[in-house]
Amino acid sequence: MTNLLRKLLFSLFISPSQVLGADESPGLPMVINTWGGAFTVATDAAYLSLLEAETSALDAVEIGCATCEEAQCDGTVGYGGSPDENCETTLDAMIMDGTTMKSGAVAALRRVKNAIGVARYVLEYTTHTLLAGDLATQFAIQNGFVEESLTTTESAARCEVWKQAGCQPNYRINVLPNATESCGPYVPIPLNATSPTYPFLIAPGAKTASHDTISLIAISASGTMAAGTSTNGASGKVPGRVGDGPITGSGSYVDGEVGGCGATGDGDVMMRFLPCYQAVESLRRGMTPSEAAEDAVRRMVRKYPGVASGIVVVDNQGRHGGAGSGWNFTYAYRGGNMEETVVVTVLPVEEDKSAEL
Repeated sequence: MTNLLRKLLFSLFISPSQVLGADESPGLPMVINTWGGAFTVATDAAYLSLLEAETSALDAVEIGCATCEEAQCDGTVGYGGSPDENCETTLDAMIMDGTTMKSGAVAALRRVKNAIGVARYVLEYTTHTLLAGDLATQFAIQNGFVEESLTTTESAARCEVWKQAGCQPNYRINVLPNATESCGPYVPIPLNATSPTYPFLIAPGAKTASHDTISLIAISASGTMAAGTSTNGASGKVPGRVGDGPITGSGSYVDGEVGGCGATGDGDVMMRFLPCYQAVESLRRGMTPSEAAEDAVRRMVRKYPGVASGIVVVDNQGRHGGAGSGWNFTYAYRGGNMEETVVVTVLPVEEDKSAEL
């Protein structure tokens, strides 16, 4: 199959709402992020903020992610979503400055709603990159953030239904009682050559909704860039689990000299590949945003064919593209003089690959 025909076939899988082709720029300022639907409130909030001269790209990223946190986008960002085995919601967030390359992050943050805000405080008021757990909560409270429960009536009820269904699905393996049939407490069993291996147990039976994350990249009118990520992780996770969201280079990454990237999906797998760092470096080597996104996804799929992933990539001129695996991945963008956010849908790379002649 020629490259021209492959691109033509791929274009058939782009949402009719897309007004510009992949790897084209709508102009600056620009905001782009993982997912459409409920997540477009973040795209709009961040983009509109950039129309004010005093708003930096870093500000826009914080505004966009905080908007999703407050709106509880799709139940997978912010409070009241993705309860762990103990029915508690914890938050992961990261924000990165594309000029200084400095990032700030929080992981397994408890009892504070504005995770992206705390992450920015880590960036601006410490020389650290990542704070975690209760001590991240302590840092937040010391800096004026409010301590409050992240559990809602809905999230508590959802967790109880999960428990009544035998805690299915969950993320335990090689334990007794059998984690595919019942709740714990669990104890580990000795491993041997016949023990199940993780590649066949990536979030067994998990719904894709449990993986949705907002990763957002902003480019100001002057061309400065920033990126950030916010999520409440995977439903039914082992308490204390941290995914790819707060990991610089995995959940998101930005270098204002080149471009930025945002990721969503099975964070336990994705963080092993640092896909956003990989994608930005691919841009640096001359790939288009679409090529860089697909290359990052295919690197993961070769090792973990069942991985659910989504990568959105944008260069420092606003040219953009995306790729995913395991689901139909969407991303949203708004830039230049666009009057509304546009959502782009791309089929998983497995299907694109199978279409080859």
